[in-house]
Amino acid sequence: QVQLVESGGGLVQAGGSLRLSCAASGGAFSKFVMGWFRQAPGKEREFVAHIVWSSTITYLADSVKGRFAISRDSAKNTVYLQMNSLKPEDTAVYYCAAKIWGSSQYHYWGQGTQVTVSS
Repeated sequence: QVQLVESGGGLVQAGGSLRLSCAASGGAFSKFVMGWFRQAPGKEREFVAHIVWSSTITYLADSVKGRFAISRDSAKNTVYLQMNSLKPEDTAVYYCAAKIWGSSQYHYWGQGTQVTVSS
């Protein structure tokens, strides 16, 4: 079964950087789109970024363009979210997710990792 495990969250000051990792297993990831989402207290879950596994085409939400980057390492079956110039409004639980390319919904989710940005 597909399993996603996030790591790398923590506490950082505004302007700092973190790199989140998502270790993936159990799927044919050449047919997958991998995404990062986040959910802040009192707010709905929002899309952050995705990467098409096979082509490495990426897409970023406007709120993080120029600051975040998504990438993957096929040898390690791992997806990364590099977060730079962090702002307090980036504080949230960050989730890794996966869907089959062409599907409208993400069916597989990790447990989440907390990112806290202090001002």
